[in-house]
Amino acid sequence: MPFVTLDGRTVAYRLLGGDTQPLLLLAHPLGMSQAVWDSVVTPLTRRFRVLTWDLPGHGASAGWDRARGEITPAALAAEALALADLAGAERFHFAGTSIGGVIGQQLLSAHPERLYSATLTNTGAVIGSAEMWQTRAERVRSEGLAAMSAEIVPRWFAPASVEADPALAAGWRLAMARNEAESYALLCEMLGRHTFVGRLGANAGAATQAVPLTLIGGSEDGATPPATLAALADECGAEAPTIFDGVGHVPSLEAPARLVELLLARLSPAASREQGVDLATGMETRRAVLGADHVARATQQASSLDRPFQQMITRLAWGELWSDPDLDHRERSMITTAILAALGREELTLHLKTARRIGLSEAELRQVLMHVAVYAGVPAANHAFALAKQHGWGG
Repeated sequence: MPFVTLDGRTVAYRLLGGDTQPLLLLAHPLGMSQAVWDSVVTPLTRRFRVLTWDLPGHGASAGWDRARGEITPAALAAEALALADLAGAERFHFAGTSIGGVIGQQLLSAHPERLYSATLTNTGAVIGSAEMWQTRAERVRSEGLAAMSAEIVPRWFAPASVEADPALAAGWRLAMARNEAESYALLCEMLGRHTFVGRLGANAGAATQAVPLTLIGGSEDGATPPATLAALADECGAEAPTIFDGVGHVPSLEAPARLVELLLARLSPAASREQGVDLATGMETRRAVLGADHVARATQQASSLDRPFQQMITRLAWGELWSDPDLDHRERSMITTAILAALGREELTLHLKTARRIGLSEAELRQVLMHVAVYAGVPAANHAFALAKQHGWGG
């Protein structure tokens, strides 16, 4: 697991998936850790580059220094933005659960220009009451997280889930007990002080309203029940939340397959197949795969003669094909390289460079070109091997 120092504090994070895929940040609930996303990361990396991290004093991240003052939603959002910058992403998708959803609301209200989309699960514009959170902070400081975990953790899951898998609650009690009590207490106090009432939807301006927003809840969630999600939808002017039946406060643990299915459906450009993919989507993918410098040069060199052609291939090749999540960028790179090698097209040089950028290994490229030899002819493969070596492939 990698670590980074942000504003003098050590933060544990994971960054998985191909460099050319759009970035998706996942923010975990209070008292837990980035491990809540373990069951969803692998299927999501087929479409996204996924970044998860541990909040202050949670998991493997360092605690919050009281000398720095209180924790605020703005401070947590700044940490998320710093991690996105570390990943080299100007814009990203965001999904957060519980306090992770609070971070998402802060991003929506203050930094909408950085977001492709926001998915908020099991959260609210207001969560609980100031008195409740202050009482919990005081108890955590006096009793400790290990003692409090017996009371708090069972609320996270639907009774049927705990009955079917008692180790689920037992394991997360252990995980909660290992977090730092003071950081947990400071986060409780933050939730009691800050709300997003009047800060979202029409009150936040056009940029916030333009960010596609998905709200998700659980029918058995006692901490942020469906009514809390419905109130958040009203606050945001968003469509009604999707409520997972039989699920509690953490859908990534109780219903990972349902959560992945919904995320892929809502966040993928191919979700708009009936209307077609727009030019902007194709251009984003083209820049990610080929590199911004290459695309800038190609755009500058376009004339009145071929500019409509460039726009057409951007919509079709990079929008409709390369942006479609049914195949990831690595798979499309192998297919494209094989076809160009078989046909002997000059674009093969560009896509040999692209294959390296995407992260194809030498062994994978070798197999692609050996398939070309068998199914399209040895001369075509021989030419492709020679061209690959000219561009740095092979020891």
